[in-house]
Amino acid sequence: MSGFFSRLRAGLTRSSRALGDGISAAFGGGKLSLERLGELEDVLISADLGVSVANEICQALRDNRELKNMDDIGLREALAVEIAKQLQPVQQQLSLPTAKPVVILMAGVNGAGKTTTIGKLAKRYMADGKTVMLAACDTFRAAASEQLQVWGARANVPVVAGAPGADASGLAFQALERAKAENVDILIIDTAGRLQSNETLMAELEKITRVIGKLDATAPHASLLVLDATTGQNAIQQAEAFLRAAKITGLIMTKLDGTARGGCLVPIARKLALPIHFIGVGEQAEDLQEFDATNFARALTGLEGE
Repeated sequence: MSGFFSRLRAGLTRSSRALGDGISAAFGGGKLSLERLGELEDVLISADLGVSVANEICQALRDNRELKNMDDIGLREALAVEIAKQLQPVQQQLSLPTAKPVVILMAGVNGAGKTTTIGKLAKRYMADGKTVMLAACDTFRAAASEQLQVWGARANVPVVAGAPGADASGLAFQALERAKAENVDILIIDTAGRLQSNETLMAELEKITRVIGKLDATAPHASLLVLDATTGQNAIQQAEAFLRAAKITGLIMTKLDGTARGGCLVPIARKLALPIHFIGVGEQAEDLQEFDATNFARALTGLEGE
Protein backbone atom coordinates (compact mmCIF):
# COMPACT_ATOMS: atom_id res chain seq x y z
CA MET A 1 0.00 0.00 0.00
CA SER A 2 1.49 3.38 -1.00
CA GLY A 3 2.32 5.94 1.68
CA PHE A 4 -0.15 8.32 0.04
CA PHE A 5 -3.04 5.87 0.29
CA SER A 6 -1.97 4.67 3.73
CA ARG A 7 -2.32 8.20 5.13
CA LEU A 8 -5.69 8.59 3.44
CA ARG A 9 -7.00 5.30 4.79
CA ALA A 10 -5.64 6.00 8.27
CA GLY A 11 -7.25 9.44 8.22
CA LEU A 12 -10.62 8.00 7.28
CA THR A 13 -10.50 5.23 9.90
CA ARG A 14 -13.40 6.57 11.96
CA SER A 15 -15.62 6.98 8.92
CA SER A 16 -14.73 3.62 7.39
CA ARG A 17 -15.19 1.81 10.71
CA ALA A 18 -18.67 3.29 11.16
CA LEU A 19 -19.62 2.35 7.61
CA GLY A 20 -18.03 -1.09 7.89
CA ASP A 21 -19.86 -1.93 11.11
CA GLY A 22 -23.13 -1.02 9.44
CA ILE A 23 -22.35 -3.18 6.41
CA SER A 24 -21.55 -6.16 8.62
CA ALA A 25 -24.78 -5.67 10.53
CA ALA A 26 -26.75 -5.53 7.28
CA PHE A 27 -25.31 -8.90 6.27
CA GLY A 28 -26.10 -10.52 9.57
CA GLY A 29 -23.50 -13.18 8.85
CA GLY A 30 -25.02 -14.21 5.52
CA LYS A 31 -25.44 -12.90 1.99
CA LEU A 32 -26.94 -9.55 1.17
CA SER A 33 -30.55 -9.77 0.08
CA LEU A 34 -32.95 -7.31 -1.50
CA GLU A 35 -34.79 -7.18 1.81
CA ARG A 36 -31.63 -6.08 3.61
CA LEU A 37 -30.89 -3.30 1.16
CA GLY A 38 -33.24 -1.11 3.19
CA GLU A 39 -30.97 -1.61 6.18
CA LEU A 40 -27.95 -0.77 4.03
CA GLU A 41 -29.64 2.44 2.90
CA ASP A 42 -30.05 3.42 6.57
CA VAL A 43 -26.35 2.70 7.11
CA LEU A 44 -25.38 5.00 4.24
CA ILE A 45 -27.62 7.77 5.54
CA SER A 46 -26.08 7.38 9.01
CA ALA A 47 -22.65 7.74 7.39
CA ASP A 48 -23.86 11.17 6.19
CA LEU A 49 -24.05 10.33 2.50
CA GLY A 50 -27.52 11.87 2.41
CA VAL A 51 -30.93 10.41 1.61
CA SER A 52 -30.94 10.92 -2.15
CA VAL A 53 -27.39 9.62 -2.64
CA ALA A 54 -28.05 6.59 -0.43
CA ASN A 55 -31.21 5.84 -2.40
CA GLU A 56 -29.39 6.08 -5.74
CA ILE A 57 -26.57 3.82 -4.59
CA CYS A 58 -28.97 1.19 -3.28
CA GLN A 59 -30.96 1.34 -6.51
CA ALA A 60 -27.75 0.71 -8.46
CA LEU A 61 -27.10 -2.30 -6.23
CA ARG A 62 -30.63 -3.60 -6.85
CA ASP A 63 -29.86 -3.46 -10.55
CA ASN A 64 -26.59 -5.35 -10.05
CA ARG A 65 -27.07 -8.98 -11.09
CA GLU A 66 -24.26 -10.08 -8.79
CA LEU A 67 -26.02 -8.76 -5.68
CA LYS A 68 -27.14 -12.16 -4.38
CA ASN A 69 -23.59 -13.52 -4.69
CA MET A 70 -21.86 -10.63 -2.92
CA ASP A 71 -20.01 -11.17 0.30
CA ASP A 72 -18.82 -8.38 2.61
CA ILE A 73 -15.81 -7.48 0.44
CA GLY A 74 -17.84 -7.69 -2.76
CA LEU A 75 -20.35 -5.23 -1.37
CA ARG A 76 -17.60 -2.84 -0.29
CA GLU A 77 -16.15 -3.00 -3.81
CA ALA A 78 -19.56 -2.27 -5.34
CA LEU A 79 -20.16 0.59 -2.89
CA ALA A 80 -16.75 2.08 -3.65
CA VAL A 81 -17.53 2.08 -7.36
CA GLU A 82 -20.87 3.84 -6.83
CA ILE A 83 -19.43 6.41 -4.39
CA ALA A 84 -16.58 7.16 -6.79
CA LYS A 85 -19.11 7.74 -9.58
CA GLN A 86 -20.77 10.40 -7.43
CA LEU A 87 -17.45 12.13 -6.74
CA GLN A 88 -15.61 11.91 -10.05
CA PRO A 89 -17.31 15.00 -11.55
CA VAL A 90 -15.70 17.19 -8.84
CA GLN A 91 -12.26 15.58 -8.85
CA GLN A 92 -10.05 18.29 -10.30
CA GLN A 93 -6.48 19.36 -9.71
CA LEU A 94 -5.92 23.01 -8.86
CA SER A 95 -4.65 24.40 -12.15
CA LEU A 96 -2.77 27.69 -11.84
CA PRO A 97 -1.93 30.15 -14.63
CA THR A 98 1.68 30.69 -15.68
CA ALA A 99 1.60 34.46 -15.19
CA LYS A 100 3.15 35.66 -11.92
CA PRO A 101 2.16 36.14 -9.24
CA VAL A 102 -0.71 33.66 -8.99
CA VAL A 103 -3.10 34.89 -6.30
CA ILE A 104 -4.95 32.33 -4.18
CA LEU A 105 -7.63 33.70 -1.83
CA MET A 106 -8.53 31.49 1.12
CA ALA A 107 -11.89 31.70 2.91
CA GLY A 108 -13.73 29.75 5.59
CA VAL A 109 -15.48 29.90 8.94
CA ASN A 110 -13.62 30.05 12.24
CA GLY A 111 -12.03 26.75 13.19
CA ALA A 112 -12.20 25.13 9.75
CA GLY A 113 -8.42 24.82 9.56
CA LYS A 114 -7.90 27.57 6.99
CA THR A 115 -4.64 29.02 8.32
CA THR A 116 -3.16 25.56 8.87
CA THR A 117 -4.13 24.60 5.34
CA ILE A 118 -2.40 27.72 3.98
CA GLY A 119 0.81 26.63 5.71
CA LYS A 120 0.53 23.16 4.20
CA LEU A 121 -0.11 24.60 0.72
CA ALA A 122 2.91 26.87 1.09
CA LYS A 123 5.14 23.91 1.94
CA ARG A 124 3.69 21.95 -0.97
CA TYR A 125 4.39 24.68 -3.50
CA MET A 126 7.84 25.35 -2.10
CA ALA A 127 8.64 21.65 -2.49
CA ASP A 128 7.58 22.00 -6.14
CA GLY A 129 10.21 24.71 -6.62
CA LYS A 130 7.83 27.70 -6.47
CA THR A 131 8.43 30.91 -4.56
CA VAL A 132 5.58 31.67 -2.19
CA MET A 133 4.44 34.68 -0.17
CA LEU A 134 1.66 34.77 2.44
CA ALA A 135 -0.60 37.71 3.28
CA ALA A 136 -2.01 37.82 6.82
CA CYS A 137 -5.30 39.57 6.01
CA ASP A 138 -7.13 38.14 9.00
CA THR A 139 -6.82 41.35 10.99
CA PHE A 140 -10.02 40.59 12.90
CA ARG A 141 -8.97 37.69 15.12
CA ALA A 142 -6.38 38.17 17.83
CA ALA A 143 -3.16 36.24 17.16
CA ALA A 144 -4.23 35.26 13.62
CA SER A 145 -1.25 37.05 12.11
CA GLU A 146 1.13 35.40 14.56
CA GLN A 147 -0.28 31.98 13.72
CA LEU A 148 0.28 32.54 10.01
CA GLN A 149 3.81 33.81 10.65
CA VAL A 150 4.60 30.59 12.51
CA TRP A 151 3.50 28.62 9.46
CA GLY A 152 5.49 31.00 7.25
CA ALA A 153 8.61 30.30 9.28
CA ARG A 154 8.03 26.54 9.03
CA ALA A 155 7.68 26.75 5.27
CA ASN A 156 10.46 29.37 4.98
CA VAL A 157 8.23 31.86 3.16
CA PRO A 158 7.75 35.61 3.81
CA VAL A 159 4.54 36.85 5.43
CA VAL A 160 3.09 40.31 4.80
CA ALA A 161 1.31 41.39 7.98
CA GLY A 162 -0.21 44.53 9.45
CA ALA A 163 -1.40 45.82 12.80
CA PRO A 164 -4.47 44.25 14.44
CA GLY A 165 -7.59 45.90 13.05
CA ALA A 166 -5.83 47.11 9.90
CA ASP A 167 -7.82 47.33 6.69
CA ALA A 168 -7.70 43.83 5.24
CA SER A 169 -8.24 44.87 1.63
CA GLY A 170 -5.45 47.48 1.84
CA LEU A 171 -3.11 44.87 3.28
CA ALA A 172 -3.98 42.44 0.46
CA PHE A 173 -3.22 45.21 -2.05
CA GLN A 174 0.18 45.87 -0.42
CA ALA A 175 0.98 42.15 -0.44
CA LEU A 176 0.19 41.88 -4.14
CA GLU A 177 2.34 44.93 -4.89
CA ARG A 178 5.26 43.35 -3.03
CA ALA A 179 4.72 39.96 -4.67
CA LYS A 180 4.88 41.64 -8.08
CA ALA A 181 7.99 43.61 -7.18
CA GLU A 182 9.79 40.50 -5.90
CA ASN A 183 8.64 38.31 -8.81
CA VAL A 184 6.98 35.80 -6.47
CA ASP A 185 5.29 32.81 -8.09
CA ILE A 186 2.35 32.39 -5.70
CA LEU A 187 0.68 34.75 -3.22
CA ILE A 188 -1.71 33.10 -0.77
CA ILE A 189 -4.07 35.48 1.04
CA ASP A 190 -5.48 34.50 4.42
CA THR A 191 -8.79 36.13 5.33
CA ALA A 192 -10.70 36.45 8.57
CA GLY A 193 -12.51 33.32 9.62
CA ARG A 194 -16.11 34.38 9.43
CA LEU A 195 -19.52 32.97 10.08
CA GLN A 196 -21.61 32.94 6.94
CA SER A 197 -24.19 35.02 8.85
CA ASN A 198 -21.72 37.85 9.59
CA GLU A 199 -22.61 40.35 6.88
CA THR A 200 -19.82 42.80 7.76
CA LEU A 201 -17.07 40.24 7.41
CA MET A 202 -18.61 38.74 4.30
CA ALA A 203 -18.65 42.24 2.78
CA GLU A 204 -14.97 42.59 3.69
CA LEU A 205 -14.23 39.40 1.77
CA GLU A 206 -15.98 40.83 -1.25
CA LYS A 207 -13.98 44.08 -0.86
CA ILE A 208 -10.65 42.23 -0.81
CA THR A 209 -11.55 40.60 -4.10
CA ARG A 210 -12.52 43.95 -5.60
CA VAL A 211 -9.42 45.85 -4.39
CA ILE A 212 -6.79 43.36 -5.55
CA GLY A 213 -8.60 43.32 -8.88
CA LYS A 214 -7.52 46.95 -9.35
CA LEU A 215 -3.89 45.84 -9.39
CA ASP A 216 -4.49 42.66 -11.39
CA ALA A 217 -7.82 42.37 -13.16
CA THR A 218 -7.47 38.59 -13.29
CA ALA A 219 -6.89 38.20 -9.52
CA PRO A 220 -7.68 36.24 -7.49
CA HIS A 221 -6.87 33.35 -9.80
CA ALA A 222 -8.38 30.87 -7.34
CA SER A 223 -10.76 31.47 -4.43
CA LEU A 224 -10.74 28.41 -2.22
CA LEU A 225 -13.21 27.65 0.53
CA VAL A 226 -11.97 25.52 3.42
CA LEU A 227 -14.74 23.36 4.90
CA ASP A 228 -14.56 21.38 8.14
CA ALA A 229 -15.77 17.80 7.55
CA THR A 230 -16.79 17.44 11.19
CA THR A 231 -19.72 19.77 10.51
CA GLY A 232 -21.16 17.25 8.06
CA GLN A 233 -23.78 18.47 5.64
CA ASN A 234 -24.08 21.78 7.52
CA ALA A 235 -21.06 22.75 5.42
CA ILE A 236 -23.41 23.11 2.44
CA GLN A 237 -25.14 26.15 3.96
CA GLN A 238 -21.75 27.68 4.80
CA ALA A 239 -20.52 27.21 1.26
CA GLU A 240 -23.62 28.70 -0.35
CA ALA A 241 -23.14 31.95 1.63
CA PHE A 242 -19.47 32.20 0.65
CA LEU A 243 -20.35 31.57 -2.98
CA ARG A 244 -22.44 34.73 -2.95
CA ALA A 245 -19.63 36.84 -1.44
CA ALA A 246 -16.43 35.62 -3.04
CA LYS A 247 -17.14 33.66 -6.22
CA ILE A 248 -15.56 30.53 -4.76
CA THR A 249 -13.83 28.43 -7.42
CA GLY A 250 -12.96 25.31 -5.44
CA LEU A 251 -13.07 23.46 -2.12
CA ILE A 252 -10.66 22.01 0.41
CA MET A 253 -12.17 19.60 2.94
CA THR A 254 -10.29 19.39 6.25
CA LYS A 255 -10.44 17.30 9.44
CA LEU A 256 -11.64 14.14 7.73
CA ASP A 257 -9.53 12.30 10.30
CA GLY A 258 -11.58 13.76 13.14
CA THR A 259 -15.03 12.54 12.17
CA ALA A 260 -17.10 9.45 11.41
CA ARG A 261 -19.02 11.59 8.91
CA GLY A 262 -16.55 11.44 6.04
CA GLY A 263 -19.40 10.43 3.76
CA CYS A 264 -20.61 14.04 3.88
CA LEU A 265 -18.19 14.75 1.04
CA VAL A 266 -20.59 13.01 -1.35
CA PRO A 267 -23.73 15.17 -0.83
CA ILE A 268 -21.54 18.29 -0.58
CA ALA A 269 -19.99 17.50 -3.94
CA ARG A 270 -23.39 16.75 -5.44
CA LYS A 271 -25.08 19.88 -4.13
CA LEU A 272 -22.34 22.44 -4.78
CA ALA A 273 -20.86 21.00 -7.98
CA LEU A 274 -17.55 22.73 -7.16
CA PRO A 275 -14.15 21.16 -7.73
CA ILE A 276 -12.66 19.51 -4.66
CA HIS A 277 -8.92 20.16 -4.98
CA PHE A 278 -7.54 18.89 -1.67
CA ILE A 279 -8.59 16.97 1.43
CA GLY A 280 -6.98 17.08 4.86
CA VAL A 281 -6.61 13.81 6.78
CA GLY A 282 -4.16 14.74 9.52
CA GLU A 283 -1.94 17.36 11.14
CA GLN A 284 1.19 16.93 9.03
CA ALA A 285 1.86 18.85 5.82
CA GLU A 286 1.85 15.53 3.95
CA ASP A 287 -1.70 14.91 5.13
CA LEU A 288 -3.04 17.56 2.75
CA GLN A 289 -3.64 15.46 -0.34
CA GLU A 290 -4.96 16.09 -3.80
CA PHE A 291 -8.46 14.72 -3.98
CA ASP A 292 -8.88 11.44 -5.85
CA ALA A 293 -12.45 10.09 -6.06
CA THR A 294 -11.51 6.43 -6.42
CA ASN A 295 -8.95 6.44 -3.62
CA PHE A 296 -11.33 8.31 -1.34
CA ALA A 297 -14.19 5.90 -2.03
CA ARG A 298 -12.01 2.85 -1.42
CA ALA A 299 -10.58 4.27 1.81
CA LEU A 300 -14.07 5.23 3.00
CA THR A 301 -15.31 1.67 2.48
CA GLY A 302 -12.25 0.17 4.17
CA LEU A 303 -10.67 -1.32 1.04
CA GLU A 304 -7.06 -1.46 -0.07
CA GLY A 305 -5.86 0.95 -2.75
CA GLU A 306 -5.93 -0.14 -6.37
